Amino acid sequence: MHILLSTILLSGLVSAQTGNSVYKKRLTGEDLDTNQRWSVAGTDLGIPYVLENGAIGYLFGDTFSTQWPEDGNGWRSPVMLRSAVHPGDEAGIIFDSAAGVAGDGEAPEITFNAHKADDGTGTGDWEFTVIPTDGISFNETGEQIVAYMSIRDWTSPWKTNYAGLAHSTDGNTFTRLETKWRNNADNEDPFQMWTMQRDGDWVFVFSVRSGRQAGPMMLQRVPWDKMADQTAYEGWGWNGQDWGWGRPCSPILEGTFGEPSVRKLDDGTWAMVYLNLGGVSPAIVSRTAEGPDQTWSEETVQVTWQQEPSLYGGFIHPWSTSKPNDLHLMVSKWATDPATKRSTAYHVSQYMGSL
Repeated sequence: MHILLSTILLSGLVSAQTGNSVYKKRLTGEDLDTNQRWSVAGTDLGIPYVLENGAIGYLFGDTFSTQWPEDGNGWRSPVMLRSAVHPGDEAGIIFDSAAGVAGDGEAPEITFNAHKADDGTGTGDWEFTVIPTDGISFNETGEQIVAYMSIRDWTSPWKTNYAGLAHSTDGNTFTRLETKWRNNADNEDPFQMWTMQRDGDWVFVFSVRSGRQAGPMMLQRVPWDKMADQTAYEGWGWNGQDWGWGRPCSPILEGTFGEPSVRKLDDGTWAMVYLNLGGVSPAIVSRTAEGPDQTWSEETVQVTWQQEPSLYGGFIHPWSTSKPNDLHLMVSKWATDPATKRSTAYHVSQYMGSL
């Protein structure tokens, strides 16, 4: 009995400290070729999406040419690296090019960023930086759209001016559109952090509040060729009797969400991943559903704080599947020394697990 009890306690301890996913490799850093080739040393996010040519673009947030953000060297955002390597390959993801530069050279910002100044739109918005939240491409036209947040203030919970879209015809430079979802004075607008997935003629948009706050997750859809037309977006809502499209949005989930990531996998499974900050300890978790407007499963823990202290992100690689050990996640880490307030880690890693 004593042995059995010890085994049960040990099993419970392990399950509390580890998730379904395991570390595979670090993808960015001052010591890696992301820095030697494109001056991408300290960075985060690495949001993967399918490009119009079938390869994968990876969107990075605040990026620096040296390891530590507080040094501010070579600061730019968003930055995009690319790869045609399958994340399940033995060596993991290997980047082969950067948007906006031919061959090697500093990867530039792919769209305008005011960098602690007026955003230039005539609205008086002071913009600290621009952070990407997702990307999407269209085979029909070769165009791409990147969703982003205009960050006003990083003070916790950090605040956005608005969520916006940037459009590209060449995959290297993106022009910010007038299409915007403005935050409110209380910093509680639930359409600030996006993730997008196309299915047929529709693009489905899942969104939450900025600042990784407690609140609702909302769902909208828009015809793929009308993303720049804000009036073309339809909400998924509950009218007291049933759910339907073309209504004001109702929460599809409630929680304390980090940046969401949703992808439709090849077998038709819809997968969702986000940082859950509402538990005893932050963890990257997943859910699945048969469709964007169907019931989402309970959470499955993928990566815990014990596995990756100071973690965030958790973006699904679009070539993931629902097969065992074929979920591929981009996980960020930004850690600081409490005594010196200096960063001790700021990078993106690849994790592999099962839904």
